[in-house]
Amino acid sequence: MKFKTLSFTLIISIISIQHSIFSQEQLTAEQIIRKADEKVRGKTNQSVLEMEIVRPSWKRNISMKSWANGLDYSMTYITAPARDKGQVFMKRETEMWNWMPAIGRMIKIPASMMSQGWMGSDYTNDDILKESSIVVDYNHSIFAEERLEGFDCYKIEMLPKEEAAVIWSKVYKWITKNDFIQIKSEYYDEEDELVKSDFGYDFKVMDGRLIPSRIEIVPAGEEGKKTVLYIKEIKFDIELDKSFFSQQNMKRIR
Repeated sequence: MKFKTLSFTLIISIISIQHSIFSQEQLTAEQIIRKADEKVRGKTNQSVLEMEIVRPSWKRNISMKSWANGLDYSMTYITAPARDKGQVFMKRETEMWNWMPAIGRMIKIPASMMSQGWMGSDYTNDDILKESSIVVDYNHSIFAEERLEGFDCYKIEMLPKEEAAVIWSKVYKWITKNDFIQIKSEYYDEEDELVKSDFGYDFKVMDGRLIPSRIEIVPAGEEGKKTVLYIKEIKFDIELDKSFFSQQNMKRIR
């Protein structure tokens, strides 16, 4: 009787494992991308970040606070250095704005500036302000399954949809199979040339989620250049109404 009970338990365990593996194999590339994106974004989030811009002959650090609600609303407030403190960048649906308190001006950022480096870094305005979405603006396919940095990963190929206003002709993302952590990306231009790569490091549990706390952006073919983003603090799924993302709030947020 004891043997039968043990055998039954073993069979149930095997079935459960097989079902888990089968369910994972049935995930589409878009579902994998959604899981990875939701993991680092949540429905809403609030974070404290530091950016280090590295060049062959100099370095620069920028500290900031950031808030986001879904894909369409985000705000970033610069806390340091002193010369940039108080600047605010906001995305609200299809509009992009920059508040510059030093000159008392609210500037609308045109789509033509989306490919430019944000605050002189290797992040583009598009990256920081999230005008384009890796979820909705691309068609996704599982290009390969590879082992990278000790992780079994899906390699996802992303090709822009015809109507999408994006700056990349192709993107590859490596996402871990077990935890859906994005550990590498490659971005290509219209000539199919690699423009930059990003890498996730120093995985930590932050507000209950295992995520990379350090992300490095490395331009292709430019030795000695990179941008490092450090996630110091982050809270997910906080109370954050869309009304928070307004021009009035840009001027008074701290």
